[in-house]
Amino acid sequence: MKYRLAEGGGEAFYVIGVTDDGNPIGLDEKELKATIEMLNRAALKIGAKTQILRKASGKRGIIAEILVRLSLEEKPPIQVSIAALGNVDAGKSTLIGILCTGVLDDGNGLAMQKIARFLHEIKSGRTSSVSIHLLGFNDIGEIVNYTLVNPLNEPEIFLKASKILMFSDLGGHERYLKTTLRGVMAKLPDYAMLVVAANTGLQIMGKEHLGISIALRIPVFIVINKIDLVHKEKVNETLEEVKRILKMPGINKLPIEIKDFDDIIVSARHISSGRIVPIFKVSSVSGEGIKFLKYFLNILPPRMRWREKMKEPLLIYIDEIFNVKGVGTVVGGLILSGVINKDEKVLIGPFKDGSWRNVRVKSIHVNRIPVEKSFAGLDTTLALADIKSDEIKKGMAILDSRSSPLSIRKFSARVTILKHPTTITEGYQAVFHMKSIRSTVRFSKITKKVLRTGDTSNVILEFLFHPWYIKENDIFVLRDARTRAIGKIVRVLS
Repeated sequence: MKYRLAEGGGEAFYVIGVTDDGNPIGLDEKELKATIEMLNRAALKIGAKTQILRKASGKRGIIAEILVRLSLEEKPPIQVSIAALGNVDAGKSTLIGILCTGVLDDGNGLAMQKIARFLHEIKSGRTSSVSIHLLGFNDIGEIVNYTLVNPLNEPEIFLKASKILMFSDLGGHERYLKTTLRGVMAKLPDYAMLVVAANTGLQIMGKEHLGISIALRIPVFIVINKIDLVHKEKVNETLEEVKRILKMPGINKLPIEIKDFDDIIVSARHISSGRIVPIFKVSSVSGEGIKFLKYFLNILPPRMRWREKMKEPLLIYIDEIFNVKGVGTVVGGLILSGVINKDEKVLIGPFKDGSWRNVRVKSIHVNRIPVEKSFAGLDTTLALADIKSDEIKKGMAILDSRSSPLSIRKFSARVTILKHPTTITEGYQAVFHMKSIRSTVRFSKITKKVLRTGDTSNVILEFLFHPWYIKENDIFVLRDARTRAIGKIVRVLS
């Protein structure tokens, strides 16, 4: 069980009553009770708890499906990261608001206002930044947010939950695509939640976000929101449109319309393959369908293998920079690999001249809780000594002080053009997105000389204004106004 939990990031599914070759025989009531009791005892010994998800009839008895979840107090909670995507006014922020607070929307943006980050977002009703919101579950699947005085209190959620879903609320308007791309690529989400308004269907930016998720191989689930605004016929029309798009060549997904709890369990167990796409129908005003979505989120398994990443050298890409009064320079970012300790010396860079600098980590916070160390998979803020905030740029890397990193200005890559209205030739410039790096690159050399939609070629790309820390096999996206290409770094050149 310990091995299975480690393999599943702190969770594992057990099916009782099925033979080794998959034959659904089943157990009688007495045998089933004894088996579950034995499973509970095994779970208790390693600090885990069990939930019975469902029971079904086998050939000669009952089959049970059990979720086992770690609940040790000294271990951090299981974390699942979800990027909320979709067209402007699809209701992403509102949906996150009602999930995290437990209070339904009033139809005038009440839920969105509770989680908005800036005043102009409240006034416009549109998200323009990247904001993180936590939804916590205890070891028996109850939402801990709803028992708190402030259901959005991050430290309390972090301390009381055994599983946390971190929603990255991203802008849906085309003008915020650059911010949305940074949010998706810097946070390395386990899944993407694509929100579609029932009254408008899957619009241009919704399709753009779906394409980005598929190109980056992020498993997707879809929420058709605002079903209270239109007749059932219109909801079904939107549903069929979504299904048709998911089945198109190049996307080739299997949509599963969620109708009952059995659909949810099957979807949660297999969504990480990226082949299936569960589709929920909900209303943020009436609450219809929300219980299905909450149940799904509770059993949604973590996809990233952070335990393995902890053994690798330290790597953080900076995606937040602050100058805190009385503290000084504070930076934030997801730890992609390794472990970082308080008072440790780390390397930060590259700076514009290609140099790197040793700085000291004065303090570490995870979800606003001070800690002595943090490790791979945790979104972390660091107070740094010996550097000013205006010297740092988003996209810079923090590495182990013993490393000897290169500052890369040119690299070769394999690029596929997703969509472009004309042709791409040598000299073409685009915006390069990788992790939290956002920088202009120029096509210095193209093997095919001319690239059109659908073409794949080896190219040499050159950063125009700033060197960056990048590695072979890293995936990146290129855009001008919209997403134009996806690529993989083959070799760094300088």
